[in-house]
Amino acid sequence: MGLYCWLDAAGHVLARFDTMLHISKAVITAAGKTQRALPLQTLVDRDGEPKSALRIILDEVLDAGARDIALVIAPGDQKAYEEAAGDAAGRLTFIEQKTPLGYGHALLAARAFIESQPFLHLVSDHLYVSAIEAGCARQLVEVAKTHECAVSAVQATRENSIGLYGTIGGRPVTGSTSVYEVECVLEKPTPTLAEQRLAVPGMRAGHYLCFFGMHVLTPSVIDLLAQEAERSNASVPLQLSPSLSRLAEREKYVACTLQGNRYNIGQRYGLFMAQLALALHGADREWVLANLVELLATRPH
Repeated sequence: MGLYCWLDAAGHVLARFDTMLHISKAVITAAGKTQRALPLQTLVDRDGEPKSALRIILDEVLDAGARDIALVIAPGDQKAYEEAAGDAAGRLTFIEQKTPLGYGHALLAARAFIESQPFLHLVSDHLYVSAIEAGCARQLVEVAKTHECAVSAVQATRENSIGLYGTIGGRPVTGSTSVYEVECVLEKPTPTLAEQRLAVPGMRAGHYLCFFGMHVLTPSVIDLLAQEAERSNASVPLQLSPSLSRLAEREKYVACTLQGNRYNIGQRYGLFMAQLALALHGADREWVLANLVELLATRPH
């Protein structure tokens, strides 16, 4: 328990909290050109129930304790997303990103919804499979409460794949094997640049800590995004990573690995791999394994 403050870029207090960090809001971005249809795909969840990818993501958010959820979408997509959300649609606030100006711009569009509060943020083209009872988002929120600051989930990623993700540089927090003090963030770095700037003590050679697709963010991030938008060329997509790198310079910001994995359903075979992971961690595991063995046994040589 204590008094926690979030400041804008000029050092002015944006919000004060005299109790433990509480996350009641979440923002899911789903307006990207290559992202829009992905949350509408149907999978079978861990309980063996057919659900849209969106509904699986919403279940993740609700399990983490967020009850007020904003969905940033492209114009004209609201009806399809309402249908895909099912009986969770009533919890959604739809925000249209009228012009596709990038990931950071999509988050900035939710500024009025956030109302200077810390919030949970997930992307809509990733699904998450926890290795323990607590979902990945709930694990992340608990880390944010413990460290009383912004936190990004990360996953150790081979250097040949880091060009797909935002990647952090930093060092382990004393006494922890899963939490890292963030020193810088680069968007989709090359392996050479990562070797020069993003090496983290204790990581296996050729591996870096890349974003998992979920964050707990403080209102400072939105202010930094707004400043970045004012400075940048409107024709260049506004990314989140530069603002997160600036955040690390001005307030406490950590990253953490979770007990679980992310699956980018926008990648080649990504939807298949996510479905397989859900099945192998779910109620139908034995049936799925038996059929996989049969499939492998009968495959052409």
